[in-house]
Amino acid sequence: MAIIGAKEEHVDPRLTRIAQADTLKWYKKPHLRNLYLILIPTALGVEWTSGFDSSMMNSLQAVKAWTDYFDNPTAGRLGLLNAMYSLGALMAIPFIPTISQYLGRRRTILFASCIMCLGAGLQAGAINTDMFLASRWVLGFGIPFAIVNASALIGELSYAKERAVMTSLFNASWFVGAIIAAGTTYGTFQMTSTWAWRLPSLLQLVPSFFQLTFMHWCPESPRWLISKDRSDEAFAILERYHSEGADGGEFVRLEFAQIQSTIAQEKELDSSFVWADVVRDPPMRRRFLLAAIVGFFTQWSGNGLLSYYMKKILSLVGITDNRTVQQIILSNTCWGFINAVPIALIAPRYPRRKMFLTCTIGTAVVYIVWTVASARSAIENSSRAAIPVLVFIFVYSPFYNIGWNALAYTYMIEIFPFQQRSKGIAVEQLTVRFAVFFNTYVNPVALDGIGWKYYLVYCVWILVEIATVYAIFPETHNRTLEELSFMFEGREVQDKVQKNVDKVLHIEMGDVGGDGVNVTESKVHRTAAEQKV
Repeated sequence: MAIIGAKEEHVDPRLTRIAQADTLKWYKKPHLRNLYLILIPTALGVEWTSGFDSSMMNSLQAVKAWTDYFDNPTAGRLGLLNAMYSLGALMAIPFIPTISQYLGRRRTILFASCIMCLGAGLQAGAINTDMFLASRWVLGFGIPFAIVNASALIGELSYAKERAVMTSLFNASWFVGAIIAAGTTYGTFQMTSTWAWRLPSLLQLVPSFFQLTFMHWCPESPRWLISKDRSDEAFAILERYHSEGADGGEFVRLEFAQIQSTIAQEKELDSSFVWADVVRDPPMRRRFLLAAIVGFFTQWSGNGLLSYYMKKILSLVGITDNRTVQQIILSNTCWGFINAVPIALIAPRYPRRKMFLTCTIGTAVVYIVWTVASARSAIENSSRAAIPVLVFIFVYSPFYNIGWNALAYTYMIEIFPFQQRSKGIAVEQLTVRFAVFFNTYVNPVALDGIGWKYYLVYCVWILVEIATVYAIFPETHNRTLEELSFMFEGREVQDKVQKNVDKVLHIEMGDVGGDGVNVTESKVHRTAAEQKV
């Protein structure tokens, strides 16, 4: 316990109780409904780019025009073409916290979208392998800026009752881009010209174009605005989008007070924060350890093989026809979307630890059966094992989606306070990209070298994941972001924040501690009245 810090403690969930008592559905709240609709192209759409890239690179391996143009890349070269995307992302991660805090959520997403449009254009126009590699690096450099800020923006704008579902839908949106890429490549793979791969490459800029087009109508994070002493703007956003339900006025007042008090306390702690605190400060050590673990597990649970090297997996059980491979990739991608969306709507309703354990145990069982079937195929030198392998490739998806897809960003947003949220998700992206870089570079070499025996590595590793989740993952279910902000810091810090909340809510003018932030109930009422006028 000394390694991961003290057991978490939670404050009185006053705001959560108000949200739970609100029976008015989100689609009956005009402003909130419009907010969620605009978040689709501006924030959820960021994951379309990630899904498009993985699926396109998976499918291009079965496009003759692509393999011929790039001289039928060997396992090592193929791994480098895929891994360059992650290398670009790794180079971007050190800059994410600073740029995100300076520009805010919206403008950082726009910055990233411009970079990714450039990368997609370079990729579509590549005249040799080096140019294609450079375009992959540029695309990879832009994507983590967008992912970190889009996932945070969704969590910081959503109403408490739907926040977990909205952040869970973020990862589920990956399949939208993946389906479009798989469908496009299936439609072009028989073309003899280079447009068989240039057209899918060019279409990769479409999600970023949506962000550039629609971001004007998306509000900024109220928490970022408050951190920049723009409290009136923040309250106007909260009052517009979070006050339409039962006791909406009371909810917004309490929410605003909690955010003010929590960020004031965070600033006090953040003023002395250095990256060394990731190691020496127990609460921060536990948060960043969890971020690193979640990032690594999301990419090292066997999904990397299916995302990038389906052709090689199928060839091990005798499926080599390019059309059949394209059909299986497209079918599996569509199936992933079909189960990911309802899972994203359902999984956040249950305790996080139970969902992660269900996910890891389920993927372990799938991989064990899949490995046995592949081994029988190799031993008997027959293709009869192709059917059970295909079945369990499809069974894998819902188990993976229960935890590592539906809850990864939900969990990251919940365990980090605002001031450290971009740093935390950046660390999660760091381990994601390290894992993806390793997987995309090593997997094709390992599959060519030892075949089905490589699956045994994942069988053992997923057992390690089960033990890790059980031992150190805290429960964050059914709490607002502010109620979770200091769950590792202990009761003393939480009591201090709560006293400041009470001061803000008091009838008489009160001073909220931390960096001299002064907010009163009369100011809250005055701002609300101005907005109504």
